[in-house]
Amino acid sequence: MPNAKVLSEKQAIVAELTEKLKNATAGVLVDYSGITVAEDTEMRRKLREEKVDYSVIKNTLLKFAINNIGLEELDPVLNGTTSIAISADDPIAPAKVIKEYADKFANHFEIKGGFMDGRVLSVDEINALASIPALPVLQAQVLGTMLAPISSFAAVIKAIAEKLGGPAEAEPEAAAE
Repeated sequence: MPNAKVLSEKQAIVAELTEKLKNATAGVLVDYSGITVAEDTEMRRKLREEKVDYSVIKNTLLKFAINNIGLEELDPVLNGTTSIAISADDPIAPAKVIKEYADKFANHFEIKGGFMDGRVLSVDEINALASIPALPVLQAQVLGTMLAPISSFAAVIKAIAEKLGGPAEAEPEAAAE
C-alpha cells in the first residue's frame, strides 16, 4: 500500500484532472506509443496554438477522473500508453488537431476514443467532428448565407433603376439642382 504522501499526491492529481474534465467541452484519448520527441513537440505546439490542453496521464489516475464525471464507458480504452487532449473553449479543436496528427503519424499514433459535453464518442464520431470547418469559417458561411438574399435584392433593385433611366445614384443629384 502506498504511503500517505504518495496517496495524497495521487488524489490531488485525480482531483485536478476531474476538474479539468468537468470544465472541458471535449476531449480525445490517444495511444501515443512510438511517437518521437520531434513529432511530439510539433504536435504540442499546434495544440497550444489551438488552446488545447494535452497531457500524458497514467491510466489508473485517468480512470478515477473519468469515473468521477460519469464517463465509465471510456474504461475499456484505458490500456497501454494514453494521453488526453482537452479543450474548454472549442469542442472541435482537440479532434481536429489529433486527427491531423493521427493521419500524419499513422503507424504509431492512434485515437482511442473521446467525449463531448458529457457524452462518450467513438473513433468514427471523432473523425467526423474533425472534418467540421473551424468556428470562424462556419460563422463566415452562416453570415454569407444570411447576406445572400439581401445582396441579391440590392442587385435587382440596382438593375431596375438602371433600366428605368440610368444609374440610381444620379437621381439625388438631379433633385439637388
